[in-house]
Amino acid sequence: MHYQPKVDLETGTITGAEALIRWNNPDRGLIPPAQFVPFAEDCGLIVPIGQWVLREACRQARAWIDVGLRPMPVAVNISAVELRVKGLSRMSLRHPKGLPAWNRTISNSNLPENVLMQDDASMISVLLALKAMGVRLAVDDFGTGYSSLSYLRRFPIDTVKIDQSFMLEISTNGDAAMFLRAVIKHDENTQPCH
Repeated sequence: MHYQPKVDLETGTITGAEALIRWNNPDRGLIPPAQFVPFAEDCGLIVPIGQWVLREACRQARAWIDVGLRPMPVAVNISAVELRVKGLSRMSLRHPKGLPAWNRTISNSNLPENVLMQDDASMISVLLALKAMGVRLAVDDFGTGYSSLSYLRRFPIDTVKIDQSFMLEISTNGDAAMFLRAVIKHDENTQPCH
């Protein structure tokens, strides 16, 4: 596990962290998830890996509190395969004593937008169950799939994380800057339905 801090750019304060899994291969070094998660999904290992990641992130969050840091959310990525598992909404979210469920944000970085569109009634049910447990939800890499902001409003999403390709081009590509302005303006004028 690696933890990437989330920083408030105005104050410089760390506001949270994102738990990122890497495979440390003895020959090839650190391998990013894009290179091994699809294989873990195909062979059925992604659910136990995901459960380990969740437990480890909770353990680390508790350890930070124990050394005197203030409680902060830790984002955990959940793959599309994990969300399709019927038991996910009842998945054990046991965490160290004293770490409340609301102290986590679950980010679906491996959840392409088009997966949400395949069976939205069942997906909404799973996401609502997670929300009922106090989990905040984010859609990662928005803008790489086919859904619209209006479509995403049907889901109980707390945060939409725009794909980094738009952020990298914001100063050099007028279309990327226009897209980002439109997303931000849409969000300011929209009331969530859940």
